[in-house]
Amino acid sequence: MAAKEKEVKETPLMKQYNEIKRKYPDACLLFRVGDFYETFGEDAVRASKILGIVLTKRGAGSETETTLAGFPHHSLNTYLPKLVKAGLRVAICDQLEDPKMTKTIVKRGVTELVTPGVSMNDEVLQSKSNNFLASIYFGKKIIGISFLDVSTGEFLTTQGNEEYIDKLLQNFNPSEVLIPKTNKSDFKDTFGEDYHNFYLEDWVYKEDFALEKLTNHFQTISLKGFGIEDMSEGIIASGAILYYLSETQHNKLQHITAIQRIAEDAYVWMDRFTIRNLELYHSYNPNAVTLLDVIDRTLSPMGGRLLKRWLALPLKDAAKIRSRHEVVDYLKTNPEVLKSIQNQIKQISDLERLISKIAAGKVSPREVVYLKDSLDAIIPVKTLALESANEAVKTIGDSLHSCELLREKIKTTLNPEAPVAISKGHAIAKGVNAELDDLRAISTSGKEYLEGIEARESAATGISSLKISFNNVFGYYIEVRNSHKDKVPTQWIRKQTLVNAERYITEELKEYETKILGAEEKIYKLEVELFEQLVSWISTYIKPVQLNANLIAQLDCLTSFTQLAIENKYVCPELDDTFELEIKNGRHPVIEKQLPVGTPYIANDVYLDRETQQIIMITGPNMSGKSAILRQTALIVLLAQMGSFVPADSVRMGVVDKIFTRVGASDNISMGESTFMVEMNETASILNNISERSLVLLDEIGRGTSTYDGISIAWAIAEYLHQHPSGPKTLFATHYHELNEMTDILPRIKNFNVSVKELKDNVLFIRKLVEGGSAHSFGIHVAKMAGMPQTVILKAQKLLKKLEKDHSGEALNGIKSAKEDMQMSFFNLDDPLLEEIKEEILNLDINTLTPVEALMKLNEIKRMLTKK
Repeated sequence: MAAKEKEVKETPLMKQYNEIKRKYPDACLLFRVGDFYETFGEDAVRASKILGIVLTKRGAGSETETTLAGFPHHSLNTYLPKLVKAGLRVAICDQLEDPKMTKTIVKRGVTELVTPGVSMNDEVLQSKSNNFLASIYFGKKIIGISFLDVSTGEFLTTQGNEEYIDKLLQNFNPSEVLIPKTNKSDFKDTFGEDYHNFYLEDWVYKEDFALEKLTNHFQTISLKGFGIEDMSEGIIASGAILYYLSETQHNKLQHITAIQRIAEDAYVWMDRFTIRNLELYHSYNPNAVTLLDVIDRTLSPMGGRLLKRWLALPLKDAAKIRSRHEVVDYLKTNPEVLKSIQNQIKQISDLERLISKIAAGKVSPREVVYLKDSLDAIIPVKTLALESANEAVKTIGDSLHSCELLREKIKTTLNPEAPVAISKGHAIAKGVNAELDDLRAISTSGKEYLEGIEARESAATGISSLKISFNNVFGYYIEVRNSHKDKVPTQWIRKQTLVNAERYITEELKEYETKILGAEEKIYKLEVELFEQLVSWISTYIKPVQLNANLIAQLDCLTSFTQLAIENKYVCPELDDTFELEIKNGRHPVIEKQLPVGTPYIANDVYLDRETQQIIMITGPNMSGKSAILRQTALIVLLAQMGSFVPADSVRMGVVDKIFTRVGASDNISMGESTFMVEMNETASILNNISERSLVLLDEIGRGTSTYDGISIAWAIAEYLHQHPSGPKTLFATHYHELNEMTDILPRIKNFNVSVKELKDNVLFIRKLVEGGSAHSFGIHVAKMAGMPQTVILKAQKLLKKLEKDHSGEALNGIKSAKEDMQMSFFNLDDPLLEEIKEEILNLDINTLTPVEALMKLNEIKRMLTKK
């Protein structure tokens, strides 16, 4: 037992470290020791791998041997982001007292816990992206979710089914997700493993506790004012976020001034597959260009973040959409106003994050000056907006806050060239504090001051050779040569006798010495005090500054749309109350930007309604541009409902409430599902959620299975959409040209094909959508273009001819032959059940039977036989 005790012997430093580490077991503890931040044990091993720093041993070979890795404290901003981006929670443990002031071990404590979702550090954050912390609560039937960006103060909540929450997680892309411990596997099974998760105790997720947390924070009696009082699951998720912030030492949260409801019914519904398929703001292909990359012309960080939100949540309210279009139109026709507003926005820093730093008390003097400069740049924008002929722009101008007092106070309190840290000095302007000015005069003009005393005393005593000097024994003194010592005034105090001179001190010199030696320290303390007072006073302006930030972000997005429209010849879409979608010469906004210079984009018309042309069946070979036409239709609708102009000659449309896409075969084999299973899951989700204002885009449905299976499924799905009471507008791209026959049976299905010009030994893809079906596929031509060996190409051509010959009419002959076989076999049987089945089959009219009806009939016969 004694030996074991000896083994775990701790030094005082390690004892202190272990006590703090026990409080933060799941965080990487950065422990300040002198000028270094050190990590120990497992933390050191992880940190050395992530940061590429040397792993060493403290007390190697002794009983107290410990693994450690460290870096200089001034490099924190270099190393901290790397640890956080690697998904670690980092506890920063600082020295809480001056080591010179204590004879025992320095007092230490955690001053901040930085996690992937909770950070105010500029190096961790991306300027044009929110850094959301999410919290999830699994209710009995529905799931509550909450998002908070502590760096901007945005706090949002909602609740819904698994699919809706999954879509929001994709849209908001949180850096960290809080989950109750009991739902660890529920989250993983439902939403996958792509998130940094942190698990909280179940007692945190209680409605009473959440209500208390939220009402205490907002200092309200209830949550009615925020319109979330009926969202109990959302409230529970939101309360857990506030609890987590207090646990991570983030207690200064004045900038979180409201909680907002994400109103599901206000925005276009896009399921997670659609968001992924359309590559709106991220892509699984690392080199892909997303829609956001192409349309983002914002000039401020706030605008960049808001644009991403507008893209994730396009509007359904036609009046609000038109209002945005009108602003873009106004700015487009008034280029001088547009240019002036853009020039001012360029001068505006990240107001949201600056005011959040003010609230948290983590702002530098220079950043406060940036805040003032940004508010100054808003004044011309306000003037321009108020003079505008557009009502929406005028309203923005009217709502922008001048913040005159705030700008004036910062201007008079801080130096325009304020330092990056208060410790650098000279942050506070001259004339703000008399004591500070005196102390500065003493510290900076010491030489002149001493020369002044020297000259004055020399004149008063008649000693021309006296001089003032300094030493560490008795500080400042006056030295007088022996030849003049009879002229020394009686009030001077002799301190030292030398061979040729005497040294004296005076009351004035002693006072000056006290002043000058304490001046630097006093200056620092005074500057910190005055700066903290200023920051505290500025924090009373949080709401007006946040309002300004939001209005500038809106203007920035609208000027971005205008710039986009001017550069790329986008037009204003016409919104009406119909269910129609009419696009003239539409273009794909991303593909047209990727084409080589001088290559024109082949534009296409699309017309859909619910009465005459509800479903367009697009046939054509691979590589002909079918998918591009589907995607561009969705992107044009999306851009229009975001409030942007669109890439087309003209667009007339009724508002779309849901966009569904099923594009390509996206494998999910890692989850244990086949391509075909994924395809069927995604398609089932579409068929179960369509509405009369839906836009459905299906590409190559049934491709993941055998040809005849695929044709049957594709046919059945197209028929289902055609017969559905909602009559959703649908684009259906397929390389199964057999589906062209559907137009003969179903009146609202129209055949179109992507035209192809056949040359002698090649094929030219014209990429133009024309009416009529495509006769056959061009897969072999594509293989040839890909550089497939000639022998393979020739063999494939021979096989194709043989198969086409063998299978012509085979399907119909097969059905007739099966019918005859059944008739023959049934004639010799007396079983009443078989007689009944025989009647069923003989009465079938194969020529009018749809695939779905055939499957149902077959199932019915199977059931009859199974009963037997």
